[in-house]
Amino acid sequence: MKNSALAEGILAELSSRGETLASAESLTGGIIGGLLTDVPGSSASYLGGVISYATRLKATLAGVGRSTLAEVGPVAERTAAEMARGVAALCGANWGVAATGVAGPDAQDGHAVGEVYVAVSYQRGELLRVKELALQGDRTAIRQQAALAALALLAEALGLNGVAGGLYDASSPGRGTSWSCQ
Repeated sequence: MKNSALAEGILAELSSRGETLASAESLTGGIIGGLLTDVPGSSASYLGGVISYATRLKATLAGVGRSTLAEVGPVAERTAAEMARGVAALCGANWGVAATGVAGPDAQDGHAVGEVYVAVSYQRGELLRVKELALQGDRTAIRQQAALAALALLAEALGLNGVAGGLYDASSPGRGTSWSCQ
């Protein structure tokens, strides 16, 4: 199955580098972690993650600054970036991957259904990639697409351009990728 090929490629690359990964999930509710842990031997590189569905848990479990949540809210580029950095730091991982957004069926605080942000952080922010997505479909489809987009962005950051195999192109259907090195 293509989903497992994406996760397998990521985990194989992390293992070959001797690096680790942690995840912070909001709207995906554990789908990213599930895709990774479906791969036998994933514990060699995937340390685990947090499901920070409630806004306050983004601060306490995922390392998002309370000021960020007060200023931009839970569905924002900066929030996704801080989730990826924060979960990596909290779990002691080299890499962090995160997803936050609105799965629907209703809009949330002025954010449309399908507005999603995925982020990848390496070495606590040394490399940071964030992507805004405008996903389509029902709640289940949006959550699945968001999880795959987060993994595709991670694969791209790892230099695994062909791993997604057409499953999910990290360059679409987004509104652009922001790149930031700090």
